[in-house]
Amino acid sequence: MRSESLSFLTKLVNTPSPSGHEARGQRVWLDYVKTFADETFSDAYGNCVAVLNKGGGPRLMLAAHADEISLVVNFIDDNGFIWVRKLGGVDAIVAKAQRVVVHSRKGPVPGVIGNVAPHLSKLEKERKVPEIADLFIDIGALDKADAQSLVRVGDPITMTNEFEHLRGDLAVARAFDNRIGTFAVAEALRLLRPQKKRLKAEVCFVSNIMEEVGLLGARQIAYSLKPDVALVVDVTHATDYPTVSKQLHGDIKLGGGPAVTHGVCNHPAVVERLEQVAQQLKIPLQHEATSATSGTDTDAIFWTRGGIASGLISLPNRYMHSPVEMVNLRDLEQIPELMAGFALSLKHGEEFKVRI
Repeated sequence: MRSESLSFLTKLVNTPSPSGHEARGQRVWLDYVKTFADETFSDAYGNCVAVLNKGGGPRLMLAAHADEISLVVNFIDDNGFIWVRKLGGVDAIVAKAQRVVVHSRKGPVPGVIGNVAPHLSKLEKERKVPEIADLFIDIGALDKADAQSLVRVGDPITMTNEFEHLRGDLAVARAFDNRIGTFAVAEALRLLRPQKKRLKAEVCFVSNIMEEVGLLGARQIAYSLKPDVALVVDVTHATDYPTVSKQLHGDIKLGGGPAVTHGVCNHPAVVERLEQVAQQLKIPLQHEATSATSGTDTDAIFWTRGGIASGLISLPNRYMHSPVEMVNLRDLEQIPELMAGFALSLKHGEEFKVRI
C-alpha cells in the first residue's frame, strides 16, 4: 500500500469515533480529502462530503460510515465505578477485561472493564454469560465524587486497541468497521482526481455518521444529496476460520478480494456494472446473498425519496465487532479501484432501471 495512504488509514482507524461523537475522525477524513476535492462540506450532524466534477450527471454517491461501536457512561456508583450502556453492537463477552478510554469533556480518562478472577467464581456451578448491564469500568476513582470530577453521564467510551500489522497483508485493529469504508471512499477520490476530465458523473464522496445505532446519517445525507446511484462500502463477515458455518453464512475469505452482495437493496443493474468493471480491472470478486436486509447503510439509502439505485461493496473482516478485527490490506486497496472504475464507466445522463 502507498505509504501516505497507509499513514492515513492508521490515523483514521486509531482516532476514536464513537456513534454520535464522530467529529475527531471526520476532521481527519476532511483534512485528507480536501487535497483532491473540488469542494468539501459537512451538515448539521457531522456527515461530511467531498465533491468532484460538480454539475456532471448522473450524480454518484460513494458512501461509508465513520462511527465505531462503543460504550457510554450511564451511571456512577457510590464507590466510583462506572456502569455503561452500549452504542452499537458491542459484545459483552469480548468487552470484559479490556482497557478503555472514557472521552470526557476534560480529556481522555483511561480505565479497565472489570473482570472477576476465576478463583472467585469457581464455586459457581455455571458461569453466567455477561450482558452489557454487568459491565463496569474502573478508572481508579476513590468514590463517586472523585469519579464525577473526571467523567460524567453521556461520555463515550472506546477500547484502546489500535492498528497493527500482523504479517504479510494482514492487519488488526478495533475499528476497521467501518473506517476501512471511509478510507476506501477517500482513496477513490484520490484515484479519480487525475482523471477528472474523463468523468461524466458528478461524484459525491461521503463519510456519514451513526450507522451503528440505526443507519441514521445515511438517511440524512442521501435525502440531502439526492444521488441517482450510490455505492456503499462496509465490512462483511469473513468465514474462513474455525467454528463458522459456511452453509449459513457463505464462503468469504481474506485475500479473496472485495465482496459484492446480491438481492433486495442491491440494484441488479448496479451489481452487474460492478462485475463488468471488476472483470475489466482484473479485480477478483467474492459474492454473498441477502435474504432481507444487508445490515448496512444500503438499507437506508436505496429507499430514500423515490428509490436510489444502490450497490454494496464489502471488505471481508474476521472477528467483527471485537477489539481484534482482521482484514487483508490488498482486498482493501481493490475497493477504491473498483469504485473509481465504476465512476469512470458512467455515461452522461445514464439511469439504472430494472429491466421489465
